[in-house]
Amino acid sequence: MYIIPASPLFPSILYLGLHLSTMKSSLFFLLASSALPYAVFSAPFGYNQVNGVTQLIGSSFGVLGRDATFDYVVVGGGTAGLTVAERLAEDPAISVAVIEAGSFYEIDNGNYSQIPVDDAFYAGSSSSQIQPLIDWGIVTEPQSPLGGREIFYAQGKCLGGSSGRNYLDYTRGTNGSYQQWADAVGDQSFTFSNLLPYFKKSIHFTPPDTAKRSAGTAADTTVSYDPSAFSPSGGPLQLSYVNYFQPFSQYIERAFTALGLREIPGFNSGQLIGWSEFTVTRDPKAATRSSSESSFLQQAINTSTIQVYHQTMAKRILFSANKTAIGVTVNTANVPYTLSARKEVILAAGAFRSPQMLMVSGVGPEATLNSMNIPVVSNLQGVGQNMWDQPWFPLTYRTNVTTLQQLSNPAYLAQATEEYLTNQTGPLDSPAGNIVGWEKLPTSLRSQLDNSTLSDLAQFPADWPEVELLTVGASTIPVNDTGDYITISTGLLTITSRGNVTINSTDTNDNPIVSPNWLQTKTDQQLAIQAFKRLRQVAAATGIAEQEYSPGPAVQTDVQILEFIQNALSPLHHASVTCAMGQSSDPNAVIDSNFKVFGVQGLRVVDASAFALLPPGNPQSTVYMLAEKLADDIKHGK
Repeated sequence: MYIIPASPLFPSILYLGLHLSTMKSSLFFLLASSALPYAVFSAPFGYNQVNGVTQLIGSSFGVLGRDATFDYVVVGGGTAGLTVAERLAEDPAISVAVIEAGSFYEIDNGNYSQIPVDDAFYAGSSSSQIQPLIDWGIVTEPQSPLGGREIFYAQGKCLGGSSGRNYLDYTRGTNGSYQQWADAVGDQSFTFSNLLPYFKKSIHFTPPDTAKRSAGTAADTTVSYDPSAFSPSGGPLQLSYVNYFQPFSQYIERAFTALGLREIPGFNSGQLIGWSEFTVTRDPKAATRSSSESSFLQQAINTSTIQVYHQTMAKRILFSANKTAIGVTVNTANVPYTLSARKEVILAAGAFRSPQMLMVSGVGPEATLNSMNIPVVSNLQGVGQNMWDQPWFPLTYRTNVTTLQQLSNPAYLAQATEEYLTNQTGPLDSPAGNIVGWEKLPTSLRSQLDNSTLSDLAQFPADWPEVELLTVGASTIPVNDTGDYITISTGLLTITSRGNVTINSTDTNDNPIVSPNWLQTKTDQQLAIQAFKRLRQVAAATGIAEQEYSPGPAVQTDVQILEFIQNALSPLHHASVTCAMGQSSDPNAVIDSNFKVFGVQGLRVVDASAFALLPPGNPQSTVYMLAEKLADDIKHGK
């Protein structure tokens, strides 16, 4: 960890913001530069000494514009890409290159990317939220189920990928969801019990700091968690609990309990139904984001010969006459060159750009490739199809409890800044909310679903929650006063609508065409309406939701509720399954259970696109796990 003094190059200006994801605007808080004497981030500059040998950090970065050959070429320096690259590079006999279009988010996005309270910054649904230095700027096609809305879909374009941009929350899916995955791909190594060692391998877990968490509050800040979900030898990714327990969270706990949800020991042991506090990818020493860049890449730079090609665009995967991937054509600052692979190319460009890269390289639906005059290498109909996602929508309430809304008060913000810099606690060390609940709809609401919807929901395992109950200690829409607000929102987890990703250009500088198709099915619409009603029950049970600010009490009928949801729905940025893992007999399958692309040799895919299904929970845990599993598969010759 380096402490970089404030300078014109690294200005110490911190914007604290809660994104406006539903009303195309934002609430921002500005911290003047005089308040922060330092910008804090992990910076891989200078040199290290390893076993007494001086190692120049620049040696870990490839020579841009020059052809080179490696054993493995990894396309995408994001969550999965840096993880698998570091694990492979642990063998000094193996050479690994990583191609990443972006650079360091700590530089390009400053403290926005570092401070927990800013976890949702530049992640709203409006195109005004696009930060081009760290994001691809993808805007969906007009969504007819949402009244034709075109929605900005944040995706990390930086070292660390979306692990440098996400909401920090780390949860694992359920036993039943991974069993369904294992059955779908015909490989029982994908059951939760068999995957658990790979989940553990990435994580260095730090238990909650009870002294810091309890300081200045009378609330019970104890956390129930399962120590067996983690390994003392795990790492380098940092996982911890924040040191600030928001005052409204104790009322959320009481509301969940009153409504029949039970407290469970965290969300990392194969169960989700119940309520608990999030673990977050956060370095407990500095109270800053931990990402694949700040963990795996930093470790690789210190201990291996990894070569990173940053600010470099991958253009096309090259195949030999026998359909073996032999390298990648790339471009840095308009200089084209080739990075060749002796062994394999590993595609880890994310749920949107991995299918794009396959298609521009000749792997994908034949009709799409022919329409672009792309020679067909492997006709795989599933590339870019069957996209799963988990959208969300919020309800906003006025409250008499102090919330993060007060960060707009300069005196409150100054105190919060001092707490954060001095003790790594206070409001700045808090993502949007502490407590989350997961459940299947209760009987009173379930009875309002029709038989076809009930039949669709029955296809999901018994331990797979249908809704996630998320809480935020502020308003996520503009307000016209200085009062306090809370947001009670839901993520929809048993979505039956399927989206798609395609191309209308052979140039990867052009974004792929993304259409999530949220709320396309009657099942999803009915689930969303009943989830809305559940949010109102949660709000009433808190005892502190004084007035519904949005959408307001006038919205009562199912028609009115659905109309509100259609205007408010936004992505949680969990797009997946666009290069689906499956069996060769499955027409939607793109890769097998060893991550190998069907119809070619020497090419694998590992990122959220490679999921067989989207488990409930937050997918970053599964992405890290898959990268660990792939690295292990390769090391064992699979």
